[in-house]
Amino acid sequence: MKTIDIQQELENNSYPGRGIILGRSADNENAVIAYWIMGRSANSRNRVFIETEDGIQTEAFDASKLEDPSLIIYHPVRCLEDGTIIVTNGDQTDTIRDGLLEGKTFAQCLHTRAFEPDAPNYTPRISGLMHKDGTYALSILKSDRGDPSCCCRYFFGYDNPTPGEGRYVSTYMGDGDPLPSFEGEPKPVQITGKIDAFGELLWNALNEENKVSLFVRYIHLLSGESETRIYNKNV
Repeated sequence: MKTIDIQQELENNSYPGRGIILGRSADNENAVIAYWIMGRSANSRNRVFIETEDGIQTEAFDASKLEDPSLIIYHPVRCLEDGTIIVTNGDQTDTIRDGLLEGKTFAQCLHTRAFEPDAPNYTPRISGLMHKDGTYALSILKSDRGDPSCCCRYFFGYDNPTPGEGRYVSTYMGDGDPLPSFEGEPKPVQITGKIDAFGELLWNALNEENKVSLFVRYIHLLSGESETRIYNKNV
């Protein structure tokens, strides 16, 4: 599969929904994580990312306008003491964290979950796991071509990441009604520049009307030190 220019990929898609990129910096020194959220409704757009002790969480920008919080307020990123970082598009972040602490595998944790119950979209649950050594895994839980009677669970592991490359998965292929779920395996994408350059590239490439928030983190593979950038449209 050809490596994709992530800037062009996002500029040509007005609504990929929520997206995860995991990979390695071009200098091979840092593990790279990016996660963003988008929204079409006022409720989905009324959000910001805020940092927590172990990652980030979504929060209503204007609490007085918050409607149903069930699928929009959650912890997208949680970090474990062993250096593992979990990133997802929903409350399965906590399912994965609790399961890993109990000794379960990534796949075992997610076999207790399914796609989101938001008919007729049945939004996929996308999840990523970044290990301390920079190896990573991604997962997609989705309905069977829109049929909610069957949950298809896909898991992808990457044990020798290529410098300057990552894997990208989103909830949707694009805008629509119902929204078309992501198809295929995670796409190989280019990761260029240091954290500010890569963060700005992603933020500027996301659709201006629909983007809400973006999280980017670079973790130095030798020292374990990390840099984080958060972009919020609502400020």
